[in-house]
Amino acid sequence: MAEKTLTRMDLADAVHNEVGLSRNDSADLVESVLTHLSDALVAGETVKVSSFGTFSVREKAARVGRNPKTGEEVPIHPRRVLTFRPSHLMKDRVAAGNKS
Repeated sequence: MAEKTLTRMDLADAVHNEVGLSRNDSADLVESVLTHLSDALVAGETVKVSSFGTFSVREKAARVGRNPKTGEEVPIHPRRVLTFRPSHLMKDRVAAGNKS
């Protein structure tokens, strides 16, 4: 499996190469898109990116957990978690990449 991580700069370079914006403008564009996505998620909105997937925030209720080492019961506080559901096209594309 590949050890490479896609970074913001990689995305900015891709925008620079594909669209032709300057490197600074490309970095600003990527930063702006990521800020809009995260702001929407913080506000509790669902973010759908066509042919990619859906990001949403889920509210998890408080519950009692257990320390597996000691068996001690520990309260787990309610929290908000980010979830991602890939589109069928993305699932198919990733699965096709596994076959090669």
